[in-house]
Amino acid sequence: MASYTLKIAVRRGLVGLAVVVLALGGWVLDLRLTGNIHEVEAGLVFRSAQLSPDHLTKLVREAGIKTIINLRGTHQEDEWYRDEVAISQALNVIYENLALSANHEPDDATLKRLILMMQSAQRPLLIHCEAGADRSGLASALYRLVIIGDPADIASRQLSLRYGHFPWLWSGTGAMDRAFWRVVAAPDLFASKE
Repeated sequence: MASYTLKIAVRRGLVGLAVVVLALGGWVLDLRLTGNIHEVEAGLVFRSAQLSPDHLTKLVREAGIKTIINLRGTHQEDEWYRDEVAISQALNVIYENLALSANHEPDDATLKRLILMMQSAQRPLLIHCEAGADRSGLASALYRLVIIGDPADIASRQLSLRYGHFPWLWSGTGAMDRAFWRVVAAPDLFASKE
């Protein structure tokens, strides 16, 4: 009898786990399909995944984007990069590149450069990486912390599962969280100069 009860409990547990995994997978797929576009500061700063040319053009026009910060770095050999630069030029949008890795903590100089880029950018501003979850999450959290002045616990919400950020288990993307908290720990080193 105990063996039968254990088997039922294990089956229910596995079914429950499968439901959770499928729900999370559906959420992440939805973020990818929609471009993971969110406002960081209402009407002024947006974050996203890598958008298709049509989707990017539509967002630039509708939101009046004046600056794009690409956190994937320069990739002149890739079609997505060439398309994005061409769209930016055609629509008179300032285009900036900063190469970040979602799996490695950026050094202090890179973090300072990112903050300065966001601080001096003409708005509305679009910040993007490939998935809009990790590097864009770090940039958005830093924007909320350093430029807007949100408390760290509020700003850090930009690095959350809501946006597809998953820094647990085998993921190396916890590097973005560690970089954020380094900035929190040394506010004078990374202070906004506005």
